[in-house]
Amino acid sequence: MKKENKKATLSLNQVTTTRIVPRVYTHLASTARCPLVLAFLVLALPTVQSAGVTRHYKFNVRLENVTRLCKTRSIPTVNGKFPGPEIIVREDDRIIVHVINHLNHNVTFHWHGVRQLQSQWADGPSYVTQCPIQSGQSYVYNFTVVGQRGTLWWHAHLSWLRVHLYGSLIILPKQGVGYPFPQPHKEVPIMFGEWFNSDPEAVIKQALRTGGGPNISDAYTINGLPGPLYNCSTQDTFKLNVKPRQTYLLRLINAALNTELFFSIANHSFTVVETDASYIKPISTNTLLISPGQTINILVSTHRTTPNSSFIMAASPYTTTSGTFDNTTITAILKYTTKILPLIKPVLPSFNDTLTATSFNTKLRSLNSPSYPVRVPTKIDRHFFFTVGLGTSPCPKNTTCQGPNGTKFAASINNVSFVTPSMALLQAHYYRLLKGVFTADFPNAPLIPFNYTGIPPNNTFVSPGTKVVKLRFNTSVQLVMQDTSIQGAESHPLHLHGYNFFVVGQGFGNYNPNKNPSRFNLINPNERNTISVPPGGWVAIRFQADNPGVWLMHCHLDIHLSWGLSMAWVVDDGPLPNQKLSPPPLDFPKC
Repeated sequence: MKKENKKATLSLNQVTTTRIVPRVYTHLASTARCPLVLAFLVLALPTVQSAGVTRHYKFNVRLENVTRLCKTRSIPTVNGKFPGPEIIVREDDRIIVHVINHLNHNVTFHWHGVRQLQSQWADGPSYVTQCPIQSGQSYVYNFTVVGQRGTLWWHAHLSWLRVHLYGSLIILPKQGVGYPFPQPHKEVPIMFGEWFNSDPEAVIKQALRTGGGPNISDAYTINGLPGPLYNCSTQDTFKLNVKPRQTYLLRLINAALNTELFFSIANHSFTVVETDASYIKPISTNTLLISPGQTINILVSTHRTTPNSSFIMAASPYTTTSGTFDNTTITAILKYTTKILPLIKPVLPSFNDTLTATSFNTKLRSLNSPSYPVRVPTKIDRHFFFTVGLGTSPCPKNTTCQGPNGTKFAASINNVSFVTPSMALLQAHYYRLLKGVFTADFPNAPLIPFNYTGIPPNNTFVSPGTKVVKLRFNTSVQLVMQDTSIQGAESHPLHLHGYNFFVVGQGFGNYNPNKNPSRFNLINPNERNTISVPPGGWVAIRFQADNPGVWLMHCHLDIHLSWGLSMAWVVDDGPLPNQKLSPPPLDFPKC
């Protein structure tokens, strides 16, 4: 049985004082057959000392046999790893990733949370900023991490391929710049994922064909391993070895396909210090909620003496859906010694504990210090009100559908269900080839207002289309996203490409534009790239449209994305040369 990444840890002390060759320079793996060459290259590589270093990677995307739950499957991987290789850089470093697609189907990659300033063609969502990389073809992603530091991640952005193709993207501060919290003894990426015994691509194809909900995953994973609570997985357990009187920085990443997760560690509290690569005012807690697409950094202080137990780190689902979901628990082990000791389990909230979920999310505040100020827009140029949620579409003639009342499940924003275009939206925007690709008439608000969290309307059909919102450069935007009760109130983690935004307000029920804005937090709101719209509630965000290009915004529950819960913002060029969209790369993939 093949096991990967059981001991994947990142020591900041190691990174700042020694060469980080195995993880930063993943392209060197191809030289492993020649030890003398590899040894020479390792010795020749410089220590990370200053900003502006260029980091080269090679991603060979190919099938690899991986065994989980006593079942071996041939799955897509990057460089044969599951999860994929870590990328570790510093703020202001340039990243060049040469992707070679050895699969029999297309692929793209998204660098989740990277703003892509002046590198819009590298963002990655298929048919939005690029055409897919076809089988046997390659593409070079070239971008610089500007003014960002913290935990981000990368993943495939086509169909459901990201269930296997994902990895951490860790941006360390500039050399000589520390963290605004106690220096950790060691840093450890903790990536939550999902495992399917069947082919996930077959799962989503069947769901789209029948119109019903997809089959659920067979297990959750931590760093690719299911843990001892699943059948045949005792040996496939991530173990974190720790020492007493030390502080560990755990970089949590929710790469799960369709599930928000509660997380806790038995007999240990922790301090939340960062969300989505933005520092926050520290919060002490013993339970947190992390949605798909989100990252959260926590500090865990170990006991003063070696205990007579090992401790379980566990995550379980949070959902209010009326449909089926994977209601299992993923576990890993926090160990102080190599001895076999009794395991202590944490107590996790129930799967529908909205009170705990809301309590955690509403406590988050930006650090807003002199070194990391908050620049939330206070004067708003354009206001938007988007309803987000599920709906239905008609069943094709002479077929039987498994959605509500014989229809097909669908999803939409302002009742517009996104239709994938025939060419990349960014390409059409740059060359002004708009006809037949997209229209700039996405509604600013629902065309037909209704009681969004009350009794659903009789007609729940969505309107398919490829529509965008156009913004002038540097427009200040306030967007309120409202969940609906159509097909049941449900949380929706919305991710905005190309931007961070500020979460200025949130609540339950229908948003009231006359009352709710008076309680907005404009002092230190949480800065994120992915935020969950509360079930049966709303969330208000603000951002400055200072990054020209075409930027996807979508639900990070991949089944909702597949059903059409996404749209795009088109931001025009600014007046200065560095505020204009550059031409596409020479190797830009063809559709």
